[in-house]
Amino acid sequence: MDGRELKERITSKARELGCDLIGFAAAGRLRPEGERLRGWLERGYHGTMGWMHRSSEKRGDPSLVLPGVKTIVSVGINYYTPFRHEERTGTGKVSRYAWGDDYHGIVTGKLEALLAHVRHLDPGVRGKVYADTGPVMEKAWAQRAGIGWQGKHTNLISMEFGSWIFLGELLLTAAIEPDPAETDHCGNCVLCIEACPTGAITEPYLLDANLCLSYLTIEHRGPFPPEVEGKLDGWLYGCDVCQDVCPWNSDARQTVEQAFTPRAGMVERELEDVLRMGEAEFSAEFRESPVKRTKITGLRRNAEALTRNPNARGAARTTEKG
Repeated sequence: MDGRELKERITSKARELGCDLIGFAAAGRLRPEGERLRGWLERGYHGTMGWMHRSSEKRGDPSLVLPGVKTIVSVGINYYTPFRHEERTGTGKVSRYAWGDDYHGIVTGKLEALLAHVRHLDPGVRGKVYADTGPVMEKAWAQRAGIGWQGKHTNLISMEFGSWIFLGELLLTAAIEPDPAETDHCGNCVLCIEACPTGAITEPYLLDANLCLSYLTIEHRGPFPPEVEGKLDGWLYGCDVCQDVCPWNSDARQTVEQAFTPRAGMVERELEDVLRMGEAEFSAEFRESPVKRTKITGLRRNAEALTRNPNARGAARTTEKG
């Protein structure tokens, strides 16, 4: 099967599986993205995420992940649902991406089915699947594949779906014609930079994870830095501020993926319920949920900090185009 027909068949199957966006990029060493990653690591902006350092060479060169790789297929899946945080007293906000089932399994499942389809079409093709699960610079490849661009808040933005998208990659040893890369459409807008509660976006396109509430409330272990605890802005798990104010998200389209429908009590959580929660209840409550990532100790730490700082809210937000 020639590359053109294979591309058409892969695209059709990806749509059938529920992928909202799909694009193709020619595999190769990432320049200048790899150099920017090294500079980011040298600044210590990765916080305690040591795996970023350990896998940095692989992240910049997909041939170290899959020898013989020729094509990176990037997919995007919309997860937006039209609910809002009420910000009620005694509650903590949960990031939109974690309202439903864990996206890792959902996106991985779709990509594994897609890879099986490719192998059926051409048994000689080898491939690997990643959904935020391995050493692949997914946003860089997504931009090269034309499905979006990395905004000033460092999230990928699609002209069609904004930034409410999960990304996944399929690495293939088949040579497939690449799509045109997407260009930057942020313009002069700096709403995300101005709105960040902690100033984590230190300059356009540069994020210091040590100050980012998403990192601090999910990945970080131990107490919060003193300069951050009073700036949690009501967030119990994650943070959506930079995405909430982005003009490209002002007309978001609702997802058709039922797995991303909010579970009961997941848009906001009662802080007292979290503080009373034990290990067994936590495991049962957040089974197959992204929230399990922070563990009961992390979620309880977050709830305690919000209880100590009940009035630590950010400034008024706007989503108007500037």
